[in-house]
Amino acid sequence: MDTKSETPPTENRPNLAAGILMRIGTVAIFFVLIAVILFLSVGRLNWTWAWVYLGICLVSLIINASIMFRTSPETIAERGRPQETKDWDKVVGGLWALAIYFALPLVAGLDVRFGWAREPNIAWHVAGAVALAVGLGLSAWAMIANAYFSTAVRIQSDRGHTVCSSGPYRFVRHPGYVGFILQSLSVPFLLGSLWALVPGLTAVALMGIRTSLEDRTLQAELPGYQDYVLEVRHRLIPGIW
Repeated sequence: MDTKSETPPTENRPNLAAGILMRIGTVAIFFVLIAVILFLSVGRLNWTWAWVYLGICLVSLIINASIMFRTSPETIAERGRPQETKDWDKVVGGLWALAIYFALPLVAGLDVRFGWAREPNIAWHVAGAVALAVGLGLSAWAMIANAYFSTAVRIQSDRGHTVCSSGPYRFVRHPGYVGFILQSLSVPFLLGSLWALVPGLTAVALMGIRTSLEDRTLQAELPGYQDYVLEVRHRLIPGIW
């Protein structure tokens, strides 16, 4: 959940060890799953841009984890063991994960394997790599700045959920989601697959829906969030929305 808050009080901290282990396991499974889908769909292991993609993601994970383990292990635990989520988020979030973690690498691999679309210029690959790194960095920044950045849309009353506007939250209300959107749009170009933009754009649309519904939830249920809305007026794009 993409909200803004200070570090939760010690007495409300979750079972750190179990939550952290759960999160590490989940991330590892998804990372391996994406790699398997990429290389099985393309039919070979010597796909340079797939290795670049996985390498950028791995470096980002290591840097993000090293910072969060020192500054906010509670956030890692929450992301590993969210207590609840809204019913609509189970659908929207589930479809988003399916689009970004399954459909996108599958379509990209098949596209490259069978040549459905023309191979883009290397500049597009490089631009995609840079945009992916920026998207991952922005999501990580939001995650580090926000002690309540959960995988589930919920008001974390068990952790003393409050609102703050530090870090990237000074500019838009859901900066982590901006990072996810950049990732969805950049990976097809990095992998050299225009057809992969279909699941990529689907993921963008789903993230837009999640942003809108989550923002309504926060305004209705999180004390202080409506005041924050008056300070930071835009959800994802400064000056637009």
